[in-house]
Amino acid sequence: MNRIFRALADATRRDIVARVLTGEQSVSALAARYEMSFAAVQKHVAVLEGAGLVIKRPSGRERFVRGNPERLARARGLLAQLEGLWRDRFSQLDTVFADPSLRE
Repeated sequence: MNRIFRALADATRRDIVARVLTGEQSVSALAARYEMSFAAVQKHVAVLEGAGLVIKRPSGRERFVRGNPERLARARGLLAQLEGLWRDRFSQLDTVFADPSLRE
């Protein structure tokens, strides 16, 4: 999970994931969309691949990238668990604030 959230901490990588979840794209096509070098985009894709968020496949001289929705679903599941935990804690605070005898 740490690799997933570290990879998604960068706005460019989040954008790449969003683009390749809608359809497979070549690294060259992705690189053309950003004001950075091809090598920089390749590094972003490598981080995403290392986190399992994208899958890269060769086709001749090109490398094509597609999103991995299953891996994103794992991250979403963890976030949902954490959200439930915090909602429960806030609910407990509401109870404490509503009952003056619990504040002392």
